Amino acid sequence: MTIEKTDAEWRAQLTPEQYRVARQSGTERPFSGEHYFHNKQGDYFCACCGALLFHSDTKFDAGCGWPSFWAEAAGASIARLADTSHGMVRVEVRCSNCDAHLGHVFEDGPEPSGERYCINSVCLDFKAKQTGGNTG
Repeated sequence: MTIEKTDAEWRAQLTPEQYRVARQSGTERPFSGEHYFHNKQGDYFCACCGALLFHSDTKFDAGCGWPSFWAEAAGASIARLADTSHGMVRVEVRCSNCDAHLGHVFEDGPEPSGERYCINSVCLDFKAKQTGGNTG
């Protein structure tokens, strides 16, 4: 299912920075995002539509200034597109559910995938893994 909203609807839902990055293919400043140093266990979702994107057990510190993951979650809503902007050849990653720009994926990550998803923090919502629970 693809989520389609008007520009005005996206602007009303998102912060100005989320809108600039996710809807206008911007980039947040390196080392500035709330999820860069984040190390809690849980899942990362698209901030625009709530689609599952990554699990915390695939997050690693690439030293690049943005949250990095070596794999997307199984069944994740991530589309890859060729990006030749800024005189570079890169692979852009977008949410396939709502077409939000997330960041880029590179082939310099750790094993087992060898990939590094370099993702803007403002495009992510985190939900902590529930520990314990009600057994009664």
